[in-house]
Amino acid sequence: MRSGMRWLMVLAPVAIVLWIGELHARFVGHYDFTGGSRFAWTIAFIALLELGAYAVGLPDAPRSTAGGLWTAVGAVGTAALVISLLQLMLATTVLPRAVVIGSSLMLVPVYAGLVLVDRRARRVGTDTARVLAVIGPNEVDALRTDMNDRPERLAQLVAVLHPGQATAQVESPAPVVEAARASGASVVVLGRDGQGDESVVAQAALLHGGGTRVRTLSLFYDEWLGKLPVAELERISLMFDIQELHAPRYARLKRLVDLAAGLAGLLALVVVTPVVWLLDRSGNPGPLLFRQARVGKAGREFTILKFRTMPDGATQPGWTVDGDVRLGSVGRWLRRSHLDELPQAVNLLRGEISLVGPRPEQPRYVAELGVKIPFYDVRHLVKPGVTGWAQVKFPYGASVEDALEKLQYEFYYLRHQGPLLDARIIARTLRSILRLQGR
Repeated sequence: MRSGMRWLMVLAPVAIVLWIGELHARFVGHYDFTGGSRFAWTIAFIALLELGAYAVGLPDAPRSTAGGLWTAVGAVGTAALVISLLQLMLATTVLPRAVVIGSSLMLVPVYAGLVLVDRRARRVGTDTARVLAVIGPNEVDALRTDMNDRPERLAQLVAVLHPGQATAQVESPAPVVEAARASGASVVVLGRDGQGDESVVAQAALLHGGGTRVRTLSLFYDEWLGKLPVAELERISLMFDIQELHAPRYARLKRLVDLAAGLAGLLALVVVTPVVWLLDRSGNPGPLLFRQARVGKAGREFTILKFRTMPDGATQPGWTVDGDVRLGSVGRWLRRSHLDELPQAVNLLRGEISLVGPRPEQPRYVAELGVKIPFYDVRHLVKPGVTGWAQVKFPYGASVEDALEKLQYEFYYLRHQGPLLDARIIARTLRSILRLQGR
């Protein structure tokens, strides 16, 4: 149902704006709706509406019905305001006000209604997988936390059996089957020990034949949580193809996208640099650019470029943390808006980084993490990125433990690397930029 809500959220502005535009052209303006520049501006308005809805997180971000209504107003109002400002700047009516206002008035209740339906579906749990896990005691807390923290698909842990409890016994010949039926489980997840027990696998096969889904712990993390479990990282670190290495066509396409993004970023850099320079003069004294050594593909070092966000001389050893006190007001704004990343357009054009990939770390952190996390260097098989799956899924990392958590998402990216996942990451990054969620 939730996937249906998302499709309706995408299709609603298309249908409503085109319908109102056609009605206006036929009965009010008496013009050819698809024949002039107004149709192009209609498509642009639809794109703004789609971007606004995505940016505010519709349909699943609002926590209440009233919040859904105000969020819908904000998404639609922002798109209408942008198109109105464009008309003001161009001193011409690129899109009739009746189309803009009429579409907006219709879309607000439609968006709010979709939010309401989505919230009720989540409350009833119709799209929530009910999970029975056959895993060790040390894996239960991690699984429960991960299922509640930014999952890709909703799931609820309804029952847990330790491997010893799941083994068939004389007094209980099918404990997994009994637990699954008692808890109403729709998915059975088998950890490594459960997979190695023939009686547990036989019970899982019986449930599978009755329509219950069966997944290994690794596959469940992959499909439902968008990451790989830390317990499985070392074991599967070489057991999948990496598109950037094994698919030359994808690698060439990725490079073309990087060049296009680099050129666009360079143009934006020319416009933004004078503004940042003026801001630095007033509240962030020091050099305009920040240069730092980072580790790239195959362990090669390069110099990453950013707009400086800390006062000159304020940097010091240690992880940068969320809300770092070393950030001034200008630097904090640059980070929240992600404008500090703009000079990396130069790194993109040089081929040192890609638009999407694991974020590059400093050499001293790579050396430290490479010792503490033996399979850490697998992330260096591909180019680092301006943004990545770990960045859109995990909060700011500031410790070895956080680096290990991020690595689980980075391995997911390496396993599924491709144009579609790259597009999802770019879209989520744009949402973060529009919400000023940079850190």
